[in-house]
Amino acid sequence: MNVASLPCQMCGAEGMTQAAHANWAKYGKGRGIKASDEYTAALCQDCHYILDQHPALSKLERQTMWEYAWRKTVKELVAQDLWSPDVEVPRLEDA
Repeated sequence: MNVASLPCQMCGAEGMTQAAHANWAKYGKGRGIKASDEYTAALCQDCHYILDQHPALSKLERQTMWEYAWRKTVKELVAQDLWSPDVEVPRLEDA
């Protein structure tokens, strides 16, 4: 997908966005398996690090942070007509 073309969906930084995959089984993550690319959030390197490794965040805080950025990412990709036509747009209200 075109996640890297977006600014960070947490802090707004541009030019260094990474695809931050969901880290929960709810989104298809499993032993050695990354979640599908449809479950990626556009995050800069710093926000991605905070999401994945910051010791002060609880599991719930990490999930809440990722879901917020993911919803914004999906909405922005759809608005800019950058969502892949081969992939169904996720129902955000179900997540």
